[in-house]
Amino acid sequence: MKHFILTLILLQGISAKMIFDFNINSDIQNWNIVDDTVMGGRSSSQFKLNSEGFGVFKGVVSLENNGGFSSVRYRLKKTEVKKYTKIKLRLKGDGKNYQFRIKNNSRDYHSYIATFSTTNDWQNIEIALKDMYPSFRGRRLNIPNFSHDFIEQIVFLIGNKKNEEFKLMIDTIELI
Repeated sequence: MKHFILTLILLQGISAKMIFDFNINSDIQNWNIVDDTVMGGRSSSQFKLNSEGFGVFKGVVSLENNGGFSSVRYRLKKTEVKKYTKIKLRLKGDGKNYQFRIKNNSRDYHSYIATFSTTNDWQNIEIALKDMYPSFRGRRLNIPNFSHDFIEQIVFLIGNKKNEEFKLMIDTIELI
């Protein structure tokens, strides 16, 4: 019984850390679109708040001219993650697959990636930090999975190797 009580006390000391909580008063100026147009592609997307206060990332992915991805990026203040094991996303998708990416240092050329599937309903998606693999320009790198103490950038990306419209609504992003 003492062990159980001690465990509860310790767990209460570790609470979730909100990275971004979308609402009608959210400042989304630091959320930036990066589409394949940076490489000559023709995909296009936008990011805005809807009337309910959710972040909405939507657009069209085009394979034309060697394109094939759209992304929205948020550079945050250096955020310590060593007390946490997962990122929890509350979102509503469109039945398509997306990538969630993080960077330890925003100047790094590579990102750490996890792919997730969406439904047409609200979902809570939990991603283990240790399972996020390193990648650069679609190629997995031969370095260890994420094991850093900080993050400075988060990204939502769609790139399913097909022409498609997409819409992803985001409510919260937190460390747990």
